[in-house]
Amino acid sequence: MVRMSAEERRESIVRAAMSEFARGGYYGTSTETIAKRVGVSQPYLFRLFPGKQAIFLAAAERCIEETIRTFEEAGQGLTGEEALRAMGHAYSEVIMERPERLLMQMQMYLTVGAAEQAGDHEFGEVVRAGWMRLWDTVNLRLGGDITDTGDFMAKGMLINSLVAMGFPPGHRVWEGVYGPDESAGRGGV
Repeated sequence: MVRMSAEERRESIVRAAMSEFARGGYYGTSTETIAKRVGVSQPYLFRLFPGKQAIFLAAAERCIEETIRTFEEAGQGLTGEEALRAMGHAYSEVIMERPERLLMQMQMYLTVGAAEQAGDHEFGEVVRAGWMRLWDTVNLRLGGDITDTGDFMAKGMLINSLVAMGFPPGHRVWEGVYGPDESAGRGGV
């Protein structure tokens, strides 16, 4: 049996945490569940991360970084409308193939809102900083046009919401996203 290094184990914890938090949210996911999924004890988990919040924030940052990488790779060498279409298509594929990333994003926003209401601003600071890196990545690919960037991000959030609510492909709500001709062929996203 090959032993994992602390860094490899930390990586496996972040991946497991993304899946668990995506499913149960911050408040509904225990560190015990994450530890069991990875096959480590809770004390070992806390040797790698100081607490549940640190695990969640590491998972949130990973989720954002993966989305940024998706946009960078899709838009490489492209600008404007071409970049917009390529990034939108790549993101649609990701959320269909890896729905846990979409659900993790939605859980991040809910957790920030709940934490901010309770006076805990650390969640918000980390997630907002990541979201701004995401915004800047898109904005750069769209030639610095803030209106196009805002429209792209707003459409993405609408798609996130519709997918998270389980609207099936071909449902009439997708016409509001893609138009009547495109929505039927895109399978919803």
